[in-house]
Amino acid sequence: MKFFEKQKEGACCEPGCCGAVETQAQTESLKESQTESETEIESERLKAQVREKYASIAVQAETSCCGGGGGCGMAEVTTFSEEYSGMDGYVADADLHLGCGVPTDLARLRAGDAVVDLGSGAGNDAFVARALVGEAGRVIGVDMTPQMVAKARANNRKMGYANVEFRLGEIEHVPVESGSADVVLSNCVLNLVPDKDRAFAEMFRILKPGGHFSVSDIVLSAPLPDFARKAAELYTGCVSGAQEKSGYLETARRAGFQGIRVDREREINLPDSLLEENLTPDQRAEFRASGVKILSINLFGERPAFPETRK
Repeated sequence: MKFFEKQKEGACCEPGCCGAVETQAQTESLKESQTESETEIESERLKAQVREKYASIAVQAETSCCGGGGGCGMAEVTTFSEEYSGMDGYVADADLHLGCGVPTDLARLRAGDAVVDLGSGAGNDAFVARALVGEAGRVIGVDMTPQMVAKARANNRKMGYANVEFRLGEIEHVPVESGSADVVLSNCVLNLVPDKDRAFAEMFRILKPGGHFSVSDIVLSAPLPDFARKAAELYTGCVSGAQEKSGYLETARRAGFQGIRVDREREINLPDSLLEENLTPDQRAEFRASGVKILSINLFGERPAFPETRK
């Protein structure tokens, strides 16, 4: 008892020390709060840039006699989209050539499925998905750019589909009921989302137990030097937010998905002319020696059928 009392009386080594500890804790808390605030500001800045770029693409598509621009970065970049024109459900006005794969090809869509397409743009993948799920199914497209949603809705009015709709919303906050989707699709969009953990968590939330996702996206085989990243961004328009492939797959695992696999993969090669125009000889040599690859992949993953199996 005397020991306890002594410790209690002398708990502080000197006058004011407890206050110092408290002040230090408050300082650390303030630093954490400031860091979170700075992260949120940067996230909003990036989303504003993406929204502005895709709004411009949507408007350009409306005013151009030649249809959509090329690739993720408008007409000045090369497109890596796959050929859709021969597919059932293809709507030419919805194809702005913004993807880097065909997620519906590997999505195992069935008649009657409820499908959510994240980053649906003008509706290209949503309309192809509708052809696969039929009149008994349902397709919801989600996009954060008002101009894209307006274009997709206009395309849907032309088609007259009662079981297709397009909603305005962000992938980090998907405006879809929890546990309502059989399949989630996305095409070259998740790499543009600042908070990928939140994006995959939202995909997990809206899927039914036993449901799955099929997404096409851009990833890296290893860290890309900043100087090379800038050159790649000029070419693909989709590299700025791309993760390393291993990290991308781990993000899906952290969200709780199982059976994760890469169903398709292809390398995107940067032209020598682009490297020569934008990199110094030493930078070109460093980039080539690094062996870093820019990859277009199609990723598949499942939400466990029983929620209690989630780790």
